[in-house]
Amino acid sequence: MANKIVVDPVTRIEGHLRIEVQLEDGKISNAWSSSTAFRGIETILKGRDPRDAHHFTQRFCGVCTTVHSMASIRCVEDALKIQIPDNARLIRNLIMGIQNVQDHVIHFYHLHALDWVDIVSALSADPAATSKLANSVSEWPNSGAVYFKAIQDRIKAFVGTGKLGPFANAYWGHSAYRLPPEANLMAVAHYLEALEWQKDVIKIHAILGSKNPHPQTFLVGGMAIPVDPDSQNGINADKVALIGKLLKKARRFVEQVYIPDLLAIASFYKDWAGYGGGVGNFLTYGDFPSDNSNNPDSFWMPRGVILNKDISTVLPMDQEKITESVTHSWYTYSGGDDKGLHPYDGETNAKYTGPKPPYQFLDTDAKYSWVKAPRYEDQPMEVGPLARMVIAYAKGHPEVKQVVEFVLGKLGVGPEALFSTLGRTAARGIETLLFSRKNEEWLAQLVDNMGRGILEVHNGEKWDPSTWPKEARGFGFHEAPRGALGHWVRIENGVIANFQAVVPSTWNAGPRDAKGQIGPYEAALIGTPMANPEQPLEILRTIHSFDPCLACAVHVLDGKGREIVRVKAL
Repeated sequence: MANKIVVDPVTRIEGHLRIEVQLEDGKISNAWSSSTAFRGIETILKGRDPRDAHHFTQRFCGVCTTVHSMASIRCVEDALKIQIPDNARLIRNLIMGIQNVQDHVIHFYHLHALDWVDIVSALSADPAATSKLANSVSEWPNSGAVYFKAIQDRIKAFVGTGKLGPFANAYWGHSAYRLPPEANLMAVAHYLEALEWQKDVIKIHAILGSKNPHPQTFLVGGMAIPVDPDSQNGINADKVALIGKLLKKARRFVEQVYIPDLLAIASFYKDWAGYGGGVGNFLTYGDFPSDNSNNPDSFWMPRGVILNKDISTVLPMDQEKITESVTHSWYTYSGGDDKGLHPYDGETNAKYTGPKPPYQFLDTDAKYSWVKAPRYEDQPMEVGPLARMVIAYAKGHPEVKQVVEFVLGKLGVGPEALFSTLGRTAARGIETLLFSRKNEEWLAQLVDNMGRGILEVHNGEKWDPSTWPKEARGFGFHEAPRGALGHWVRIENGVIANFQAVVPSTWNAGPRDAKGQIGPYEAALIGTPMANPEQPLEILRTIHSFDPCLACAVHVLDGKGREIVRVKAL
C-alpha cells in the first residue's frame, strides 16, 4: 500500500528544501525534490559592468560566497581572453583549497554526522572505554578518559536544561542508529572540537581575501592583494608563516580526527553502500590549474563525464552540451517550456503556479520547484565530491587512487561501493584529505616564486573597456565543495547583456525534465527502506550526503526596490 511522506523543511542545510516521497512496502518507490524559495539575483546583473559581477554573485549564498567570486571572474576573463599571473593562480588555489577543507569538515560533523551519531546514546558511554577506542584509531592527543568524561558532563548539563535548540527535533533513539555509546561519545567530542578548529583555519581567507565571508581581493585579471616581502600590507614572510601554521593545523585534524571518525562510523553502516546510488551519471568541470595555460589537462582535479557508472570510460566534457529545463520548475521560457536552453541563452522568468493554502502535497505532475533541471546531452548528472573522486579515480589520478583504495580497503568494500550514500560521504572525506595536503604544496610554490622575485599578481592589460570587443561571451567554472559550478556571461557594449549560473545544487536538486527524467536527489532516494515513516531519518542520510545548498534568505522587494519583508532560515 502506497503512503506519501513530506519532509519540509529539510534542516541542517543551507536554504529551503522540501522532499516528498512515496512509500510502498516499506521502501521509497518515488521521490520529488522541491526548492521553495526564489532569489532571482541573475536578473539584477543585467546592464552592469562585468568587472563588478563577482560582488553580486557572492550574494547567491551566505556560505558559498568565495566560489561564486571565482566562477564569475573566470567567465569574464574567458570572455575577454585574459590570462592571470602565476601568483594569482596560486593564491586562488589556496583560497579555494582551504575552502574545501573547512567546508567538508563542517559538513561532516555539523550537518551530516547526526544522521549516524546518536547524541543521547553518548550519555551512557564509559569514558575509559571511549578513550581506549579513540586511541585505537588515532594518535590525536585529546583522547584521555578524563577528557571524554568532561565532554559527557557537558552534554548532560546541556540536556538537563531542556533547551536543546537545533537538537530538539532529532530522532534520538531511532532503530537505524547503530553506533555503540562509546563511538557516539567520541564523535560528539570531535563535533565540538571541529567548531573551534574551523574558526582558526578559515583565517587564511581573512589573510588572503581580507575577510570571510565575501572576500574582497578577487579581481578580474588576477588578485588585489600584493605579494611583497617588504610590505606589511602584502603577502610577506610573516603571513606566509602564519598560513603555513594554519594549513598544518588543518591537515592534522583531517588526518587524525576526520578520517579516523569517518572510517569508524562507516564500518557500522556498510549496508548503506547499497543505497543512494542516484542517476549514475557524473560530471566535473575540473579545476585547480597547475599552470596558467587554461588547458584542462593542467587541472589537478580532472575534467570529464561518466555515464551509467561506467568507470572504464571517461568522456570529455563540453559545456556547450549543457541545457536547463523548466518543464517542472516555476519558470517559463519565451520559446516554450518543453525545450531546454543553454545558459548563454538562459532566461530567468519566474512564474509561480504552485498550490495555494490549504494544501497537503505539491502538484508534482506540473511545476513543483524553484530549481531548474540542468542536463548534459539531455542526461541528468550528479556533481560534487563523489563525481570528482570517481572521475579522477577512473582517469588514474595517482593521489586519488592511493587514498580511495586505502579507504575502500579499510572498509573492506570494492569501488562499486562509491555509488551510494556511504560512498558519497566517503568521497568527501577522501577529497578533504587530498586538499589538506595539496594546500601546503601550493603555498610552497608561492614561497618559491617570492624567493625568485616573481611578485606580479594582476594582469591589467584589458582592464579598459574601450579595448573590449563589441560583443563577447564567456564560461566561468569552479569545482566548489558541493560540485561543478558554472557561470555564463554575455557582454555587449561593455555591460552584461545576460548572466546565468548553474550551481551544484541545481544539478543535484533539480526536478524532472521535459522527458520525465528525475534528478539526482530524487533518484538517490528510490529503493531506500525506511524503518519508521514518522521519523524519516533515512531520507536525511541520503539528502545530506549531497550537502544541499539552496538559499540562505529571501528578500522581497516592491517595484521601486524597497524591502517589504525579509525571511531568514535560522
